[in-house]
Amino acid sequence: MAKIQAIRGMNDILPEQTPVWQYLESTVRGVLAQYGYQEIRMPIVEQTDLFKRSIGEVTDIVEKEMYTFEDRNGDSLTLRPEGTAGCVRAAEEHGLLFNQTRRLWYTGPMFRHERPQKGRYRQFHQIGVECFGMDGPDIDAELLILTSRLWKALGLSTHTRLEINSIGTSEARKVYRQALVDYLSQFKEDLDADSQRRLATNPLRILDSKDQATRKILENAPSLDDYLDEESREHFDRLKSLLDAAGVTYTVNPALVRGLDYYGKTVFEWITESLGAQGTVCAGGRYDGLVEQLGGKPTRAVGFAMGVERLILLLETLNLIPESVNSDADVYVTAMGDNAVASAMALAENLRTALPGKTVITHCGGGSFKSQMKKADRSGARYAVILGDNEIENGTAGLKPLRAAEDQREVGQAELASVLADALKH
Repeated sequence: MAKIQAIRGMNDILPEQTPVWQYLESTVRGVLAQYGYQEIRMPIVEQTDLFKRSIGEVTDIVEKEMYTFEDRNGDSLTLRPEGTAGCVRAAEEHGLLFNQTRRLWYTGPMFRHERPQKGRYRQFHQIGVECFGMDGPDIDAELLILTSRLWKALGLSTHTRLEINSIGTSEARKVYRQALVDYLSQFKEDLDADSQRRLATNPLRILDSKDQATRKILENAPSLDDYLDEESREHFDRLKSLLDAAGVTYTVNPALVRGLDYYGKTVFEWITESLGAQGTVCAGGRYDGLVEQLGGKPTRAVGFAMGVERLILLLETLNLIPESVNSDADVYVTAMGDNAVASAMALAENLRTALPGKTVITHCGGGSFKSQMKKADRSGARYAVILGDNEIENGTAGLKPLRAAEDQREVGQAELASVLADALKH
């Protein structure tokens, strides 16, 4: 019988890998807590219409990438391809937005059916941040300042750069969209296939085409900046002055647009060149119309999402994961003989109480002294505690260093925790 394997592009995260995930997640959690952001957790399955109405029916995500199915009641459901729409739905459904400001964040898996490649998967993970009820550019600036702080905490400041742009209001974009279509239509046959298709569906996405021939045509295309409304221009100018005052370096990229229909005014991307080809590790912007679009009262909003897999790949590539981030144990307690098992388990419990934050593994399954010590060594523990009949009778325990060229010694069980606490400091 053939073995069942994971679905292509949906990967297991193994015990050797999870400490790095926990390190990234805890670092992000700590930075967001400093700014007063609260965690929200949404389901991974939503009604399909939520994404059609928010992302846009003519986007690549909705047209080609969503995992959509009918449940037993005949309802159309979709595995979430991104988190913003679900966060808006949850916040509106539970009355979190009415006459309130909110700073929310979430993390979890997202799903898109696209070609799996390094750093891009069909089940991938994002950390998302969403802010509601704040109108001015100060909250846009705060998001970028806190992200800059996160890069410092992770050691990534010199490996990421910020690009920003304003795409104006929906009314301004409609006028610009027509000017762009009129211009590009003259060169339709020379555009790449994706851009030809987008010309009729989502022409602003052509601006970030990577095709060299299309990029050449775009050099003389109308600029979105020339079509910006005054309100968006003032908002963007104020955002730039706030970033300047905070010392956050950025580049204005007039060709930067976001692939989802709900964005307006501020858009931004944090980019790295440290993974070979240019890659986006964090992106977002304003979406002031989305709450109303999904049935709520008009609510200003801005947010971003960062790709967890890509950030972990970046940390690993640059060797920026601290040595302390590992799954190794600190202490491995062995029991020599059946009579010692209960005493070893009790001793291990006492050590866990006395050494909070330290990992104490109790050997289970029996075996010879040699086999137990092999397992102690494989655990990565720094010390093995050895308990047999003689030690129980004398009220002692053997303490054997496993990572240093030091001799085993006998330690009184009453003093063992304090001896280990001191030893594990170094």
